[in-house]
Amino acid sequence: MTFLLSMRGIDKRFAGIPALSSASLEVGHGEVHALIGQNGAGKSTMIKILTGYYKRDAGEILFDGKPVDFSAPQDAQKAGISTIYQEINLVPYRSVTENICLGRERRRFGLLDWPAMHREAEALLARFNIKLDVRRPLMAYPTAVQQMVAIARAIGFEARLVIMDEPTSSLDEKEVEVLFNVIRQLKAAGVSVIFVSHKLDELYAVCDRITIMRDGRTVRMAGMSELSKLDLVTTMLGRELNQALHAGGKSHMEAGARDALLTVDRLAVGRKVRDVSFDVRPGEIVGLAGLLGSGRTESARVVFGADRAESGTVSLDKSNGSVTKPADAIGAGMGFLSEDRKLEGIIPEMSVRENLTLAIMPQLARRGIVDEARSREIVDRFIQRLGIRCSGPEQRIRELSGGNQQKVLLARWLCMNPRLLILDEPTRGIDVGAKAEILNLVRELAGQGLGVLMISSELEEIVEAASRIFVLRDGQTVAELKGEDVSEQAVMAAMAHGHDKPREQAHG
Repeated sequence: MTFLLSMRGIDKRFAGIPALSSASLEVGHGEVHALIGQNGAGKSTMIKILTGYYKRDAGEILFDGKPVDFSAPQDAQKAGISTIYQEINLVPYRSVTENICLGRERRRFGLLDWPAMHREAEALLARFNIKLDVRRPLMAYPTAVQQMVAIARAIGFEARLVIMDEPTSSLDEKEVEVLFNVIRQLKAAGVSVIFVSHKLDELYAVCDRITIMRDGRTVRMAGMSELSKLDLVTTMLGRELNQALHAGGKSHMEAGARDALLTVDRLAVGRKVRDVSFDVRPGEIVGLAGLLGSGRTESARVVFGADRAESGTVSLDKSNGSVTKPADAIGAGMGFLSEDRKLEGIIPEMSVRENLTLAIMPQLARRGIVDEARSREIVDRFIQRLGIRCSGPEQRIRELSGGNQQKVLLARWLCMNPRLLILDEPTRGIDVGAKAEILNLVRELAGQGLGVLMISSELEEIVEAASRIFVLRDGQTVAELKGEDVSEQAVMAAMAHGHDKPREQAHG
């Protein structure tokens, strides 16, 4: 096989700490190549070195057989390398056309040729079977559509290599299949794709070969057909997985006989939540399942007081209407882990210690002076308890991998000793190892009496973790599954068709 891209012996250090050690990556012409590894394995650093964000300390990069050393992402783009990052990097206030054509605007007689650019934007989106008003601002469309616009923009640059970093994280099943068809079209046209994903089924669906990284090194390159899922995970972790995702089972305290800690009844807010009901008891993990746009996150935000309900009730300890803003929720013993840790979670320029203790800063301060010794004691305890990988409490959180950032945010709430924890996509964008650690920690917390409301798009994950699952569809609670009724097949059936059981039995 001849390689379009060859990265060999790549080294990179940050503040003296190795991020990459003699790492390699080779991608063939017209090949869909998976790049995987735990968070912190070096995947993002490799991509950022390739695309000119970082300078390598050692090693060589060949693109189409020629040495390259890009000094900026724009240089990589001009050479035919386009990148689609997990966090959508577009301009929300500009039109869809402007976002797709940004950096390669068409002109006629010195003026922007809007009709031509609109036609081009529409043609690119048509490859995804998406038809929309390209003149409207991007922010007018949901996240899934914005993701497709980002992909259309990359393809519009006539890239020879497209890098997709967790491109399906905001897409539902139908949109994922549309994306896969586009990837197959690119492959047929001779375009190469680097596909970064933690969803193993996706890798086997579209990828030809795979590179596995661990601790900054390339540990294996192989054809997808050469590796079973167990081989893949074992190689990535460097140890046996020991069924980590299944450990603990439905572990939680016997919650069935307990009074509800949280009761949500006939909640309605805007167009996305029309009639949602569920409850959570102490010591249990309750799952909220549903397709994209089913109203899961919107319902959770109302429970936490971030948004107002138009009708319905939210009761905490059988007391209605006590939570009208997040401060009320926190005071009542609630914690909320947002699905978007970048926007609503971490403060990138602050340290691990500052991020972790943010919510308890008033308790750590005396007469305006922070008790540094107490702060460090708390942070050190949670770093050890949650296995947070960092160089120390003062390291900037933006330098940590996604999984470790998520652990810091979880620790932020745990140090407040909550009674109810709302987790919205707690394992999104993190690797199998970190995912297992977080899920096992959640089980442990439930076993200690904490009530957990968990939203997840990963059916296997929510079925394994939750003792009860409420399924939402089109803003309504359509089923409650518990006991032997809990299975991936039952959840999918309820998502698609609802449930024979009347909705009023949801609190049964």
